Amino acid sequence: MITLKSPREIEIMGRAGRIVAGTLARIREILRPGLSTEDLDAEAERFIRSHDGAVPSFKGLYGFPKTLCTSIDEEIVHGIPSPRRMLDEGSIVSVDVGVQLEGLHADSATTIPVGEIEPETERLLRVTQECLAAGIAEARLGNHVGDIGHAVQRVAESAGYGVVRELVGHGIGTQFHEEPQIPNYGAPKRGPRLLDGMTLAIEPMITVGSPVTKTLQDKWTVVTADGSLSAHFEHTVVVTANGPRILTTT
Repeated sequence: MITLKSPREIEIMGRAGRIVAGTLARIREILRPGLSTEDLDAEAERFIRSHDGAVPSFKGLYGFPKTLCTSIDEEIVHGIPSPRRMLDEGSIVSVDVGVQLEGLHADSATTIPVGEIEPETERLLRVTQECLAAGIAEARLGNHVGDIGHAVQRVAESAGYGVVRELVGHGIGTQFHEEPQIPNYGAPKRGPRLLDGMTLAIEPMITVGSPVTKTLQDKWTVVTADGSLSAHFEHTVVVTANGPRILTTT
């Protein structure tokens, strides 16, 4: 069931979203070659819990053991931070984080270069961000979920990239994953209609090669089946009478 959020709930989600944005900003500050993904996770948890009442959304969610998802290069999502997983110059790492505050969640992700990266990799990051912006722009009253996915797909495929289909965005609020599901592909004017007060986690996952995925033996980390690079960007957005409002910014 799709739930519409009250102004008070949206205000709380906005406060959670600012903590999420601050967490990602802090990770960008410290991220460098030679750190482990466990180093990033420890700093993210410290930062989140330094805010009164805030707790990591991911830790314990469906049994996930960490605060962040850290997914490197061909890893699309759900990479588990580890002291053995080191950051190498020229790689990219998707950092996904959620915060729960007063019983409500916010969720965001960004893909960060580790040191200097190749121009082709920079292009992947830029286009994936453009996909996210295009999807958010369609989160307007009277549009449908399909309009969001169609916009993402159009930008990605026009650039020659693949759109992951097995993983989707989602509603968010009192539960971390709520209805509706938000695919990053599809036809306009299809799916649920967007209403005032809907809160959505829009999250393009874009690949240089095939969009086909597989899950590693840890049963969490999802990677591209062909080993190609993947990027992931995400914001939590509320649909309003004045257009989409991003909640996961500072």
